[in-house]
Amino acid sequence: MMRNNSIQALDRGLTILDLLADTGGELGVTDLARRLGVHKSTAYRLLATLQGHDLVDQTPDTEKYRLGHGLVRLAGSVTAAMDLVKASRPGLRDLASATEETINLAILQGDQVINIDQITPVNQLVNVNWVGKQTPLHCTSNGKVLLAFMPGEERWRLLQRPLQRVTPRTIVDPKLLERQLLRVQNEGYAFTLEELELGLNAVAAPVRGADGHVIAAVSVSGPSYRVTPQRLPELGELARRTADSVSRRMGYTTGGEQ
Repeated sequence: MMRNNSIQALDRGLTILDLLADTGGELGVTDLARRLGVHKSTAYRLLATLQGHDLVDQTPDTEKYRLGHGLVRLAGSVTAAMDLVKASRPGLRDLASATEETINLAILQGDQVINIDQITPVNQLVNVNWVGKQTPLHCTSNGKVLLAFMPGEERWRLLQRPLQRVTPRTIVDPKLLERQLLRVQNEGYAFTLEELELGLNAVAAPVRGADGHVIAAVSVSGPSYRVTPQRLPELGELARRTADSVSRRMGYTTGGEQ
């Protein structure tokens, strides 16, 4: 019952946003309650929740509600991700052709990695579509890149939490992982050896924004019999070159903030 109530509240909250968008102006609590078919007190609680997340604002003069600036922030995040995908796509395609392996573009979302684009070589069948999937930071090559280049205090906070052992090869010792992340900073790419899935290896390199901050990671992944430890330096260098090319397309120039 609690879950059904939560889903109903979410549905009503989203309907409020739709109603405010459709009117292009402002609506009062009474009007919104009537359109939703709920009691005025229910509409007020929904609006208070949305206001707490900056998704709606209340006009002081009329006490009516309108769409909030939080939506601009969310829309900006979506637009930025779409711009990143667009800027990355040519390089990802070239990297897939050069390596004949699966290429992913990933960003940080909360305390996890989310994949926002994937390119698979034309001569391969897609085994797993990672787009939209969230994965842990500590056992993915993309995640290690994002960990390595985030502020030290934030990285330390994440590494102090219990690290899930996803496979027998997952690194769960924070000190050992920290040493590997230092190597990522020095060499410019990260790798995983069957740490997320048995039989799957990967390398990844950082993508920087115009201000020099790492905003994403480009990875090359494939079965361990093809993406062997011996190939990691070669694949890491190819991933790094592609990531550097994408960084330049995003406005980064050498000499920016590291």
